[in-house]
Amino acid sequence: MEPWSRTQMAGRVAADIPEGWYVNLGIGIPTLVADHVPPEREVVLHSENGILGMGPAPEKGKEDWWLINAGKQPVTLHRGGSYFHHADSFAMIRGGHIDLCVLGAFEVASNGDIANWATSENDSAPAVGGAMDLAAGAKRVWVMMEHTTKDGRPKLVEKCSYPLTAMKAVSRVYTNLAVLDVTESGFVVRDLAPGVTMEHLRSVTAAPLQEGKLAA
Repeated sequence: MEPWSRTQMAGRVAADIPEGWYVNLGIGIPTLVADHVPPEREVVLHSENGILGMGPAPEKGKEDWWLINAGKQPVTLHRGGSYFHHADSFAMIRGGHIDLCVLGAFEVASNGDIANWATSENDSAPAVGGAMDLAAGAKRVWVMMEHTTKDGRPKLVEKCSYPLTAMKAVSRVYTNLAVLDVTESGFVVRDLAPGVTMEHLRSVTAAPLQEGKLAA
């Protein structure tokens, strides 16, 4: 079994984004997607702190710390890109102008509910923040996350046990083990990492799985 690395997951997400989409990348591993969008493709990346036309991470030593993403990581700006006020950025989100948002998550339920801002631990974030706006305002939400927690607990569940960020928002999930669509009948497996079997995937998933047409 060869689970996908986070770099491989980011490459897969980037490859699946259709031409011409405006895409927000959430804090955490979704930010890696910016490094894998080929420069010749027209995918316009948005960051909630006020960037449109965001590029990949800069070379080491060439960081401009005035130009950062929502996770406070240095980024670059493609030609024609811009940066602007936080309120204008959220007007884009709340106005339905973002085609896709890629978020991390603690849990995703089989009906598309997402929990990504707080757990039952004491180090929970103080508030739901921009993730709620993104999950509700973007036309589509994809989740990019590890399939289980560090101690092996499933993150794909029938019903979220953590506080919800948004209800029925997620349409696709990318993990280190599989790519799954969220449908009216639950999770449908679209692709498996090398060597991963449906039997193993079911053993680390706390919700029913259906076999879909797997990628070639």
